Amino acid sequence: MPENWYKSRGYLHFDRPINQAAALEIVSSPKTVAKHAFYPFIRYVAQTQKVFFDKSIGKVVKKDPKQRPISYAAHVDSHIYSYYCELLNRAYEDHLAKVQWSSAILAFRALGKSNIDFARDAFLDIATRDSCCVIAIDIKGFFDNLDHAYLKNAWQALLGSSQLPDDHYAVYRSLTKFSFVYRDQVYEALGLSKSNPKQGRKRICEPHEFRAKVREGGLIETNKDKKGIPQGSPISAMLSNVYMMGFDKQIHAHVESCGGAYYRYCDDVLLIVPLEKEAETRALVDLRVNEIGLEIQAAKTETCKFTRSAKGLRSDRPLQYLGFIFDGANIYLRSSSLARYQDRVHRGIWLAEKCMGKVNAKRISRGQLPRSMFLKKLYKRYSYLGRRNFISYGYRAARIMNAPSIKKQLKPHWNRLRERISDAQGE
Repeated sequence: MPENWYKSRGYLHFDRPINQAAALEIVSSPKTVAKHAFYPFIRYVAQTQKVFFDKSIGKVVKKDPKQRPISYAAHVDSHIYSYYCELLNRAYEDHLAKVQWSSAILAFRALGKSNIDFARDAFLDIATRDSCCVIAIDIKGFFDNLDHAYLKNAWQALLGSSQLPDDHYAVYRSLTKFSFVYRDQVYEALGLSKSNPKQGRKRICEPHEFRAKVREGGLIETNKDKKGIPQGSPISAMLSNVYMMGFDKQIHAHVESCGGAYYRYCDDVLLIVPLEKEAETRALVDLRVNEIGLEIQAAKTETCKFTRSAKGLRSDRPLQYLGFIFDGANIYLRSSSLARYQDRVHRGIWLAEKCMGKVNAKRISRGQLPRSMFLKKLYKRYSYLGRRNFISYGYRAARIMNAPSIKKQLKPHWNRLRERISDAQGE
């Protein structure tokens, strides 16, 4: 029986949270799963602010925010997805144990490594060669474009079956013919506060309210396309690996046959091949991506040529991979990552300043002395003194990758942080 599938989720949905024993009774019964009525996913749109440092003007410039729809499943539905994710993961790992391309698959596996390790391994691979062409490919709208028929065939192949068992088919159908509602619309229809919807509730609404105000209110939308699965379900990431099994096998075989290397982290594909194999490799990848119903995002695809001379290994253009840059000699953090960090620092200190202003206004009105900003929290969030922030991540990457170039990038940020805090305090 799969382990580590149960996870208690605290969010509000159309059903109540259930304990592990009750969940196990449902998920471990194929007949129950086959007949299960899945609730619509609840969807919201996550915005990611893109920024970069414009050298021409010497400032951080903001791009239009990137919007990504995130869907989350009802509690019982999530337990079913998690349980079947573990079932598929076992079958997938058993399959990988028998094939040569196992080490090429990096994402959504219990490998005990992070993207720092994966990037380091790829850069070390390049550094051991006299010359090579590195092709970094990004697949456009990956989860939104997974072909349903192809996914079903890959799922069946993994199970070694000519058709999906009824329980697996029910899970497959719920993810392909999925229905969803927009969170804000549901909250508005039910009169819930968007900022504090719980207020003692265990579920968004009772079943009769769901039927009357959500279903009959026309809030449910259904995916009528023959492609796309929700991004955010507990099983979506696993299915991305299942979907790419045939692609991985063919591309790995080609790259290995010419003495190269293949790495795939979800929809980020990295190929290292001899210089003379560039055109042939790109043509094959284009063909295979097209055959599985996907599309390469040309704007994010890079080709870098590394050659060795008396001065060492150099590239005609820096390679960007998993948040790092490699030019043949040094490894760096991406400038856009540093710019995004600076933007977060600026907004964080501005917010802390405004909050402290309000606190001090009340203190003064009570005849108390004003107090300074809460520096401990700022340092924990934005400096090496914190364990889980961008700066500490950068120093960890510098250590793992043995990259003094990253330390050099990060060194000025401590003084900049202190200067910004001093400015905010009027010192």
